[in-house]
Amino acid sequence: MSVRVRFAPSPTGALHIGGVRTALYNYLFARQHGGTFILRIEDTDQNRYVPGAEAYIVEALKWVGLLPDEGVGFGGELGPYRQSERKPVYHQYAHELVAKGKAYFAFDTPEALEAARQAEENFTYNAHTRHLLSNSLSLPAETVQQRLAAGDPYVIRLRVEPGQDVHIQDLIRGAVVFQSSELDDKVLLKTDGMPTYHLANIVDDHLMGITHVIRGEEWLPSTAHHVLLYQAFGWTDTMPQFAHLPLILKPVGNGKLSKRDGAKFGIPVFPLAWAGETAEDSFPGFREAGFLPAATLNFLALLGWHPGGDQEIFSLDELIQAFSLEHISKGGARFDYEKAKWFNQRYIQTMDPAALAAAIQPLAAAKGYQADTAFLSQVVQLMKERVTVLPDFVEQGYYLFEAIKLYDDEMIAKKWSAGLQPAFEALIGAVENAPVFEAAPLEEQVKQFIQDQGLKPGEVLPLLRLALAGTMKGPAVFEMAAVLGRAESTRRLREGMDYFNRCIAANA
Repeated sequence: MSVRVRFAPSPTGALHIGGVRTALYNYLFARQHGGTFILRIEDTDQNRYVPGAEAYIVEALKWVGLLPDEGVGFGGELGPYRQSERKPVYHQYAHELVAKGKAYFAFDTPEALEAARQAEENFTYNAHTRHLLSNSLSLPAETVQQRLAAGDPYVIRLRVEPGQDVHIQDLIRGAVVFQSSELDDKVLLKTDGMPTYHLANIVDDHLMGITHVIRGEEWLPSTAHHVLLYQAFGWTDTMPQFAHLPLILKPVGNGKLSKRDGAKFGIPVFPLAWAGETAEDSFPGFREAGFLPAATLNFLALLGWHPGGDQEIFSLDELIQAFSLEHISKGGARFDYEKAKWFNQRYIQTMDPAALAAAIQPLAAAKGYQADTAFLSQVVQLMKERVTVLPDFVEQGYYLFEAIKLYDDEMIAKKWSAGLQPAFEALIGAVENAPVFEAAPLEEQVKQFIQDQGLKPGEVLPLLRLALAGTMKGPAVFEMAAVLGRAESTRRLREGMDYFNRCIAANA
């Protein structure tokens, strides 16, 4: 049987970065087995539906390059892939379960259910309480028919019988057993005719031929109900294999990584930025923070999975070859943002300069820098060993695009003295008149000048860097001068010398 997996998010807000990891593992498993990766939008809970969330999900998958073979926005023969468009299908199957005696009508009003909860602590609608409530198992058949004919509101609930062991053979966690007495009679079809997650999930997995369900461990209790539903429908021969992924944990402390942790720790926990109705509901994204899609996937792939060995950098094709559910950890994986930045730095260092220049061009334009592709290609070659995320090119390296904003006065005070001015002026002239304004010959000429003047490199080279960049940090000084060009480098050296003198005078 051909492998068919689905990523089935709900459009209730921004897609969490953990959801991208779930999509990635499904994608890798499908590709490794020559199978099909499906995107299904589970929007049955219309009260929690958030406009724009579905488009966000699709855009996020496109950004990281996890393109579904079928699904919302991608076509396919087994659609529609949006659950709100499949109501008649769920209605049919819910009533089929009632006819089989595996489900029942429940007419309880919200007020009656609230009274039951008030009367009994930890109230659960199940085999022990259903006879006390208003449903087709506790009411006479004639009354049930009268209420249905009268159009009284009802839900359809799964009939869970006590005293059963519900077995789940999980591909990551092994054998898991739930006692049916611990499970409630889940609502399958709501009063508005919409299915709940439990019914829609099972019906769609069956009709779409899903062979493996790979999802977060938080869904494990729900899987017990899903197994009961497969048994109730008589679909056990086509029941998919389950694999429940470990949680992604907070960077510090206990518990699952949440959207609020992003604000707390100052880190993105979503693939793309999300603009909510308030500042508190708006979040930064990995893309806007300057992460590359391939680096993001590499980081996420190893957040709970590792094939063994020392290799950490994997292309998507290599991940497809190496991935296996057996090497996914049972325990939670700590979200290490510094590790994410390390991956991004490595990918930046090996990225094609032209592609890297194209990636930072919008960032430069947003700063008002009118830089052409040729100049940006020089900038990325100069800076790529020193940056972590894409904005670093135009933020840390701003002085390559505009005049210096801030000099390191403390270092100037250590390195500059009025006695160096005649030699520095001569050096400016030598730089201005250099026969070839390229890094290697310029370096050779300046070092020869230092030797001829009887100076030491430590007396001159730091001043060159301070005059060109304002800081001791940054790329090699002669490569930087070559990128800035003869005219700009000369201008900065003169302005730098003037600033050095003013700085010393101000602190005298």
